[in-house]
Amino acid sequence: MPFPIRICAICSEEFELKPDKPGFANRCPECSASDETIDPVTKRPVDAVERRNESEVNEARRQAIRELLYRKDS
Repeated sequence: MPFPIRICAICSEEFELKPDKPGFANRCPECSASDETIDPVTKRPVDAVERRNESEVNEARRQAIRELLYRKDS
């Protein structure tokens, strides 16, 4: 049974969609391989002020979710 023929969403070339092909099903192996070589978002150092701001925002988010989940309907 032949593999299905697909058209790459990036370069518009036809390719065979084989089982266990790495990457996306709508990209050819060449375009999928080029995405894997790109480094994911690099972490930048976070200073204390940014960390405290993120902590406050996360706490406010948790509090809002808690209030939505456990509020009493009157």
